[in-house]
Amino acid sequence: MNDFDGVLPVHKPAGMTSHDVVAKCRRLLQMKRIGHTGTLDPSVTGVLPLCLGRATRMVEYLQEMPKEYRAVLKFGIATDTEDLTGTIIEEMPETGITEAQVREALADFIGPIMQTPPMYSAIKVDGKRLYELAREGKTVERKAREVVIHELEVTGFEEGDQPEVSLRVLCSKGTYIRTLCVDLGAKLGVPSTMAKLERTLSAGIGLDGCLTFEEIAQRVEEGTLADTLVRADKAAVHMPEHKVDERRLENALRGQKLSSWAVLPSAEGLQKEFRLYTPDDRFIGIYRWDEEVGKVVPVKVFLP
Repeated sequence: MNDFDGVLPVHKPAGMTSHDVVAKCRRLLQMKRIGHTGTLDPSVTGVLPLCLGRATRMVEYLQEMPKEYRAVLKFGIATDTEDLTGTIIEEMPETGITEAQVREALADFIGPIMQTPPMYSAIKVDGKRLYELAREGKTVERKAREVVIHELEVTGFEEGDQPEVSLRVLCSKGTYIRTLCVDLGAKLGVPSTMAKLERTLSAGIGLDGCLTFEEIAQRVEEGTLADTLVRADKAAVHMPEHKVDERRLENALRGQKLSSWAVLPSAEGLQKEFRLYTPDDRFIGIYRWDEEVGKVVPVKVFLP
């Protein structure tokens, strides 16, 4: 068994679940401890970062980072799954939708928005996943959730009675691009569905940094895969980076609480968790400022 440690950026092909990708990489890498940083539907392709070994302890932090998608939305058709894999439930032969109308409507979807998760999703209700209930022909009430659309732009428009628009979306975790496509159509008063989706950024890693299964297998055989892995802590660029004072290094390595002066720059009053390093840039772990005790306290320690 191998003991790789880091983030392996996989280029997920269509037709596989995220779990399938993890299972295949377990066989290729001959290791069990692998976790992914965000589920992709089987029909969706693109960036799927896998955390290997001790890096699995960083999954929750990498999942928090914004994700970018390239989507194609088709007007004039609605399906029960909100994408073209489902059954058509409504159709409008001629929509009359123009590119100008789409661009104008996008403004209402930028920033914090409320989304109702689709029935065909992995969210659990009373211990059962929504897609399992949907396959049984059941529909249950779902609570709307707030997500954030950081950037949303039109990258292409194909005219016709049922036009298609290409979109680039930068969004928070938990955003359903399928639902965004349906809601955009509803805003314009026509049925719509997602025709295609590719994730182009996750955990700060883009498509150009991803490997296919063939490339992964080749690098394992050559013994060069470790050189490809991204350090999990360095991928978490959304978390502040601090260093411990040399005089309190041993205390930090033992997972002890630290005085505010022992962390540089000072973390006193910092409202979110941060990455802590040794003076020579070795990753110690995740820490936070505890207002009650007036000290820096460990959340997850990785060294020694």
